[in-house]
Amino acid sequence: MKPHQRIYFLQFALALSMGALLSRLPDLQTKFALTEGQVGLMLITMSFGVLCGLTFGGRLVERAGARLTTMITVFGASFFYALIPWMPSALWAAPLFFAAGLLCGALEINANVEADRHEGQMGRRIMSRVHGMWSLGFFVTALIAAVVRQAQISIEAHLFVMFIVVVVSGAIVFSRMENAPKRAEDHTGATPPFAFPTLGLLPLCLLGAAPLFVEGAGVDWSAIYMRDVFAVEPFIGGLSVTLFSLAIAIGRLSMDPVVDRFGPRRVATVLLILAIVGVTLVASAPSPWLALVGFLLSGIGCSSVYPLAISAAARRTDRPASVNVAALSQMTFVVFFAGPPLLGFIAEHYGIRFSYWIVVPVLIAALLATTALISAPARRVKA
Repeated sequence: MKPHQRIYFLQFALALSMGALLSRLPDLQTKFALTEGQVGLMLITMSFGVLCGLTFGGRLVERAGARLTTMITVFGASFFYALIPWMPSALWAAPLFFAAGLLCGALEINANVEADRHEGQMGRRIMSRVHGMWSLGFFVTALIAAVVRQAQISIEAHLFVMFIVVVVSGAIVFSRMENAPKRAEDHTGATPPFAFPTLGLLPLCLLGAAPLFVEGAGVDWSAIYMRDVFAVEPFIGGLSVTLFSLAIAIGRLSMDPVVDRFGPRRVATVLLILAIVGVTLVASAPSPWLALVGFLLSGIGCSSVYPLAISAAARRTDRPASVNVAALSQMTFVVFFAGPPLLGFIAEHYGIRFSYWIVVPVLIAALLATTALISAPARRVKA
C-alpha cells in the first residue's frame, strides 16, 4: 500500500463506525425515548467536541505525527461510538458523543494536512479522493445498517462488531503510516495553540460549510424523514442514507481529474446547482421514490465542494497549513454536526419537510461564494 493510500483508509475506517451509529439513530431515538429535538440536543454534544478538537488540536497533531494521531483518533472514536448504545439514557451517552467528536476534530486536521502534503509531493490532486473514502465508508456502513435493521439485529451487537472490524483492519494499515514531507513553500512559523478563521478565509468557510450542512442532514435525518413522511419499511428508509452516501462517494472519488481539467470554480458551481435541485426535490417529493432521487442528486452536488475549499485553505501561505485547515474545518464541521440538531428542532415544531427547505438558501449563498476559488487548476496563493 502506498503512503497516501493509508490516508484513504483513515477516512474510510472512521466513517464505518460513525456511519453505523448515525444509520441507527432511529433505533437510538426509540431506545432513549427521545423527540426529534432531544435527538438534536444529544448530537450537539458531538458538535461541541468537534469544535474543541479543531480549535485546540492543531499543535498536538503536529507533535504526535500522522501514525500516532491516526491510531488514537480512529480507534478512540470508534470505541466511544460502540459504547453509546449500552448507555441507560441520553444523559449518559452525551459525554461519549463529546469525546468521539473531540477525536474526530483532531482526525480531520491530520487527514487534510497529510493529504495536502502528499499532493505537493506527487504533483496531483488526491484531496477529493481522501474525502471520497469517507463517503464510501458511509455508503458501505449505511448499506450494512439497512440490512441489519431489517433483520432486527440489536444496535449494541452491530456497533460492537463494527468496532472490532475497524481495530483489526486499522492496526494492519496504520502500523506503517509515515509523515508526508512538508511543502517547500509552507509557512515556517510556529503553529499557534488556537485556530480561528481570518477574514480572507471566511468565503472558503461558507463554501465548505453549505455542502456539509446538506451532508449532515442527509446522513442524520434521511432515514427518519423517509419513515415519518412516507411510512416506509426500514430497508427503504435506509436506502436514503445508502444512495446519498454512494452519490457523494462516487462524486469525490472521480472528481480530482475533472477539477484539474476545468478548474475549481466551474466544478463547484455546477455541483452546488445540482445540490440545490436535489434538496428542493427532497423537500417537495410526493412519493418516496422521488425523494430517493432527490437524495441521490443532492449527494452528487455535495460531493467535492468541501474538498475544494480545504485544498484552497491549505495552499494559503499566511499561516501554517494545519492552522488554516483547522480553522476552516472548525467552521464547516460545526455546521456538519450542529446543522442536524438545528434541523431536528425545526422538524419538531414545523415538520420535517420544512427543515429541508431551510437548507436551500444556505446552498444559494455558497453558490455566490464560489468566486473565492480560482478558475484555473489550483495553485498556492498568497493571503
